[in-house]
Amino acid sequence: MKKNIVAIVKYENKLDSIKKLVALSNGLINMPGNAKVFIKPNIVFFSKNVPFPKWGVITTSRVIEDMVIILKENGIDDITICEGTVVMDPKDMETAQHAYKVLGYETLNKRYGVKYINIFENKFKKINLGDDIILNFNEDIVESDFIINIPVLKTHNQTVVSLGIKNLKGLIDIASRKKCHNCDPEKNLHYYVSKLADKMPEMLTIIDGIYSNERGPGIDGKMRRSNLLIASNDVLSADIVGAKVLGHNPDQVPYISHAAKRQNRKLDLSDIEIKGLSIDDIALRHEFDFVYSDTQDGCLPLPMAKQGIKGIYYRKFDLSMCTYCSGINGVILSAVRYAWKGEKWDDIEVLTGKSMKPTPGMKKTILIGQCMYKANKDNPDINELIAVKGCPPNPDKVVDALHKAGIDVDRQIFENIDQMPAFFMAKYQNKKEFDESFFQIQ
Repeated sequence: MKKNIVAIVKYENKLDSIKKLVALSNGLINMPGNAKVFIKPNIVFFSKNVPFPKWGVITTSRVIEDMVIILKENGIDDITICEGTVVMDPKDMETAQHAYKVLGYETLNKRYGVKYINIFENKFKKINLGDDIILNFNEDIVESDFIINIPVLKTHNQTVVSLGIKNLKGLIDIASRKKCHNCDPEKNLHYYVSKLADKMPEMLTIIDGIYSNERGPGIDGKMRRSNLLIASNDVLSADIVGAKVLGHNPDQVPYISHAAKRQNRKLDLSDIEIKGLSIDDIALRHEFDFVYSDTQDGCLPLPMAKQGIKGIYYRKFDLSMCTYCSGINGVILSAVRYAWKGEKWDDIEVLTGKSMKPTPGMKKTILIGQCMYKANKDNPDINELIAVKGCPPNPDKVVDALHKAGIDVDRQIFENIDQMPAFFMAKYQNKKEFDESFFQIQ
């Protein structure tokens, strides 16, 4: 039986480690000569106003540049970096350009002729993935000759892990991303994600684990210096091994299970050949979930429940909450936490996503986002409805809604959302292992 090769190496030094990884994995064996190559990093989001969120959140510029050098050495001149970074304002094209500049992509352009694009400024193409699932993918990349897919080694609070297949979600348009977050119990987020690689060109997946992220995918996770690199020509095999390295059995990652079932693949690694490091020697459990406490006094994340907060029912997000609502969800929770003064709130419920239903008996129900408003605006179980209708929700309107419910959150927290990355990343500053140079092009 022919086995899929997955290489695992320690990151030790510039260029040599990636060269070793690519050689062990036969990473470029399927790349045509004179290929048009697209590099897909993971830049899940960025900030123009503070030092950017980096370690464990976005792909290192070190791996990007090393891969560009290897491509150039293999005679490849047509190289493009492409990404669809999440921004709260869909019309914001400045943040992506700022990210590319800060990460050194302009230098890559001048030094090696590498192009870089924001997919939201380019055309999309409808791709039928089967099972009545049609998503709009960036036209350039689906018509390319070869893809270098470079996700970060991280867990994800909805999909358990976020690796090679999940990284391709950054190639679809906003409408398609929202479509992935639906209420269908079968064809849900996991199912949609599992199909993202099905119609892609030939691909080399390199999982950048120089820094890893526990309870990712964003800035509120726990970052680690892991110094690991994983690569395979088969993206599913890369994700199976990546999940194991993060301490999760692949059969417990729904999108991996769906993809494996469609391809008639086993999840016990019997059809995978590991080259380089042993999984057993390097695997380190990275938790993915946020623990919530559900009592008669309220439903809240465990740290908030331990704080003694009462009278608010803020149920845990589900698969139907899309990226654009999740961006403000954490801010709301932080603001509520700081607004607590020790007196029980008046049985307030906050609903998010698309599928939650109100609890009978609540005195005030806050509906966050247009989807939640449409789903429950006429629900008879709501005593007093307080709606935030926007898509994504407007921060000012969120504050107004919380104030109306009697939760006196600080408006400045929402006015300074762009400052949040600095707050979460401050704990890593000035620590030797968290090195700024990995996100720069020297």
